[in-house]
Amino acid sequence: MRGKVPRIMAKAKKNTKSGALFAHRPYWAQRFGTAPFLPMSRAEMDELGWDSCDIILVTGDAYVDHPSFGMAIIGRLLESQGFRVGIIAQPDWSSADAFKALGPPNLFWGVTAGNMDSMVNRYTADKKIRHNDSYTPNDEGGKRPDRSVVVYAQRCREAYKGVPVVIGGIEASLRRIAHYDYWSDKVRRSVLPDSKADILVYGNAERAIVDIAHRVAKGESPKDMHDIRGTAHMTDGAPDGYTVIDMTDLDLDNPHDKTDMDKTVVRLPSYEQVSADPVLYAQASRVLHQESNAGNARALIQRHGERDVWLTQPPIPLSTPEMDGVYGLPYARAPHPSYGDARIPAWEMIRFSVNIMRGCFGGCSFCSITEHEGRVIQNRSEESILKEIEDIRDKVEGFTGHISDLGGPTANMYRLACKDDEIQKVCRRPSCVYPDICKNLGTNHDPLIHLYQKAREIEGVKKIHIASGLRYDLAVKSPAYVKELVTHHVGGYLKIAPEHTEDGPLSKMMKPGIGTYDRFKQMFDQAAKQAGKEYYLIPYFIAAHPGTTDEDMMNLAIWLKRNKLRADQVQTFLPSPMSLSAAMYYSERNPIKPIHREGSEVVHTAKGLKQRRLHKAFLRYHDAENWPLLREALIKMGREDLIGPSKNNRVPAWQPKGTGGHKGGQTFYTQQAGEGRRPARPSKPTEGRGKPAEGRGKPADGRGKPTEGRGKPLGAKSSRKRPAKKR
Repeated sequence: MRGKVPRIMAKAKKNTKSGALFAHRPYWAQRFGTAPFLPMSRAEMDELGWDSCDIILVTGDAYVDHPSFGMAIIGRLLESQGFRVGIIAQPDWSSADAFKALGPPNLFWGVTAGNMDSMVNRYTADKKIRHNDSYTPNDEGGKRPDRSVVVYAQRCREAYKGVPVVIGGIEASLRRIAHYDYWSDKVRRSVLPDSKADILVYGNAERAIVDIAHRVAKGESPKDMHDIRGTAHMTDGAPDGYTVIDMTDLDLDNPHDKTDMDKTVVRLPSYEQVSADPVLYAQASRVLHQESNAGNARALIQRHGERDVWLTQPPIPLSTPEMDGVYGLPYARAPHPSYGDARIPAWEMIRFSVNIMRGCFGGCSFCSITEHEGRVIQNRSEESILKEIEDIRDKVEGFTGHISDLGGPTANMYRLACKDDEIQKVCRRPSCVYPDICKNLGTNHDPLIHLYQKAREIEGVKKIHIASGLRYDLAVKSPAYVKELVTHHVGGYLKIAPEHTEDGPLSKMMKPGIGTYDRFKQMFDQAAKQAGKEYYLIPYFIAAHPGTTDEDMMNLAIWLKRNKLRADQVQTFLPSPMSLSAAMYYSERNPIKPIHREGSEVVHTAKGLKQRRLHKAFLRYHDAENWPLLREALIKMGREDLIGPSKNNRVPAWQPKGTGGHKGGQTFYTQQAGEGRRPARPSKPTEGRGKPAEGRGKPADGRGKPTEGRGKPLGAKSSRKRPAKKR
């Protein structure tokens, strides 16, 4: 219901959920019951009978009470523990006044930038400011500050001095150590000392935040909580009894002894060292990613000035009963009523979708999902998922029978895991599927097929769509899954992400070769034909990723045209904080392999704006605005044979009137064009006209995957209706 918040509160029920996450004795304020929405004003607090909030969450997103939004999960989880939780969403950060709206919290502030890193949210890959924000009412930009966690934490301290500040969410998680910041083009300190927070929570935060809340309620300070997994705190060196492994030694490739991991800490090169030495930055990145398996990871420590940032071991993944408990909390499944009829695009995108799992073992080097959610897949039970579909049917306004997605970070990793728990605990591979699918990885898709079948049998459900990105290298292992997917769950297009066609960039991305895509496409087309459907694959590609040369992008453009594909929107590589690809971009070394002062693999990186635009132009070879830039590059590369009027050419020799910076039409003569022997005259590229707006794809939804870079078949229409046949 979008209107006034109902005064009636649900009676608090005895917590019967299984799992250690819900084993705490509820806080005394549980007597107030469950709020219809977590309050955003004093008036709502009065209606709930509260004189104060125990915990106040500050977020850079609009408050949508739905489990796809981090603040809703954390807020409802803390409420289930008996705490009174308030929300301050997208406050005016110009002063501390907006942070006083609910009064001082009794226990602590919880600060997050929202579902996205604020810099990724606010700026494009070309460092241009975005004018929209999918997590804001009416898609309005400018409602959150740069580096929101630092700004919000400062205002919280100004509003009420002495109240502890706990920071978390994707921004804090991915900036927990010294990290390269693309927008300032320098290495920045950990967000913990910059924000002056008492403690940082990284990764899946449920266990940590529940422990912190109960311990603060008992009088303990968050600054003194040094034993909670998945947290970071400031300290002065390693405690007595710890063995310190100093990884500033480039001849030491992170020795590992599992037997003493609880009393071993790995020292990363300091902030000052990684700021001055890109090779040591690559080393720090490599070690961080090696210490990511909760079964064998050790604590990390990194010097910042006169103090150290200490990262405890990664959080233990949630069990299926715990996942069911988290997703079964009493979400209103709607934006807060204070927004009225305002449209929130991120909510519109996921309002009829269901998240069935967390985590990703793909290990793609440009993606931050693994660093935030971990490699171990955390699954919900079939019963829990089907119940949520029924809740959507019965409770969500506007439901027409179509579930927009059953997925997660990937569409088809549900219940996939290592065949042996003991092997999984000691594994230190960065990916379970690269360079090949691990022999110890179970790839049985039967549980997912059964889930799809049960979901589409629910009364009132007309179609279950699968919109999450598909790991086609896993899908080819299960022809039955491909058949089920294509026959019942594709709505005209299916998006997959080969990312590139050339081995050079693919090896840096840790993605399979294009041959695997070809095998999946063959299976997809065959299944579509058997089902009597006309469906298309929508491949994603990345321009200017580290390890990509101009020739690689040219070959990708040749492949696109040969396969009659046109990319309507393209993604230029954006170095997200703490990713392996960002380390490659900054250091020009490959942290997937051992790092040495001499002999380490050097990674070619497109950093200049002109070269990055050229790589993007190759993806949109069909756009006349890009033709002058492409002609100039092809001539320099000695590939004039690709310029001309033939269908086998990639760029025409003529320029349409009003495009490419020319007021009138112009022909670019080459021998290959068959129009004389006059030298080609490349033109300077002109930005602006006809260039697709960046950052206007669908919003990121907590799954860490961008929605730009889609390629549509030639002749396919942009609507969701049945597309025209290929030319």
